[in-house]
Amino acid sequence: MEKSPLKKIVTRFAPSPTGTLHIGGVRTALFNYVYAKKHNGKFLVRIEDTDRERSTKEFEENILNSLASIGLAPDLEPIHQSNRGDIYKSAAEKLINSGQAYYCNCSKERLDEMRSEQQAAGLKPQYDGKCRDLNLKKSKDTVLRLKTPQEGTIVVNDFVRGEIEFNNCELDDLIILRSDGSPTYHLCNVVDDFEQGITTVIRGEDHISNTPRQIHIQNALGYPQLEYAHLPLVLGNDKKRLSKRHAATSLEEYKKAGYLDSAILNTLARLGWSRGDKEVFYMNDLIKDFEITEIQKAGAIFDTTKLDYLNAQHMANLSIDEFIISIEPFLKNLNIKLESHNKYKILIEAMRSSGNTLKEVAQNLLCYYQYPNYYDQTAIEKFIGNSTVILNDLNAVISDIDDWTEETLDKMLVSYRESNDLTIPKVNQPLRIALTGSTKSPSLGLTLSLFKKSDVQERIEKLIEIIEQDN
Repeated sequence: MEKSPLKKIVTRFAPSPTGTLHIGGVRTALFNYVYAKKHNGKFLVRIEDTDRERSTKEFEENILNSLASIGLAPDLEPIHQSNRGDIYKSAAEKLINSGQAYYCNCSKERLDEMRSEQQAAGLKPQYDGKCRDLNLKKSKDTVLRLKTPQEGTIVVNDFVRGEIEFNNCELDDLIILRSDGSPTYHLCNVVDDFEQGITTVIRGEDHISNTPRQIHIQNALGYPQLEYAHLPLVLGNDKKRLSKRHAATSLEEYKKAGYLDSAILNTLARLGWSRGDKEVFYMNDLIKDFEITEIQKAGAIFDTTKLDYLNAQHMANLSIDEFIISIEPFLKNLNIKLESHNKYKILIEAMRSSGNTLKEVAQNLLCYYQYPNYYDQTAIEKFIGNSTVILNDLNAVISDIDDWTEETLDKMLVSYRESNDLTIPKVNQPLRIALTGSTKSPSLGLTLSLFKKSDVQERIEKLIEIIEQDN
């Protein structure tokens, strides 16, 4: 299916504000945004808030703020379906007046019985058209149904799946106005796409079955044809639809966990699409490289280990100042004032790759601002045991050092190991545990130099005291 070169591409993301922004929704919004921008078009948002019971302003604000915060803000102010009732009713009147819709007064009991009989006979449950030609008038008991063509087929040209054909005989006369006069999802969807000037509908594959019904409404109203792309679902590792049992599902949770916006978008873009062996890219790369026809059909597995990897790459690509700005909120949550460390830029440079997320790195920085919250007991048993001889020796050696630099400290460690015929882990790991609570830190000379000499000695003495108390 070729895109008309004269057509201004307009895409849309249409969330229902019944929950926080789902990570799968972000992927849908991203593909809509990127496709529009690639073709110098517009990306729009509409709030499908006709479910009055479940829709809330709080969820709407979460969705819109989350989209804006991650760089997917719409080009025009979002519209709300709850404000557009008269527009939908006007479209319904047009269908009535053209003879393409009719009133139906079939009771719920009759419809339930009809469906039960169809299922018992092995048939697909669908409305049997009883009221189609009765020319009923509107009443408090009637719904409005579309006169769906009973013969022929509807062919959906899909960028992802190619031609998808539906037999009209399998599509019954769907309800477009309820008995209380309120419009149903399909009518609202079609009218809004037309009113917003949408050219391309990019959404999840769970909407494929809705598409022929919406095309019938478009045709009945004389609206132009649209382009379609139905994306593979976002799945967990068990290849079932992503839910909280697999991982966090809301964008907000991932941002709070310390994932960079660029890494989240990078990861989501690769859910169903890729560009050769290239793994790390940014929005500009995506807009340049993205081809909607390259989206795969198979379900896309959301893997947090891949997100961790890409986030680490994106963090590494930040300048030191950008990294400090990014990690500042996470340090604040731990009551860490970064500048209170006299070598904070060296500290950040040394520690920025110590975790996969900003939150992890912030946690790893904590021990440089206060005594460790805990000591790795397994590491103590492995590298120290019951003996504090090495720690006491090192504390004595350190007390004689005046030139407190990484180079001098490295030389001291080498000299002590060689003179006592000890391995690197046997000497270095007890010191690391004393300083950080664990065996993870940058090179030990650098780690020592990031502390004041007096702090190093205090921490060594504290660990010695803990070990001796335990024995």
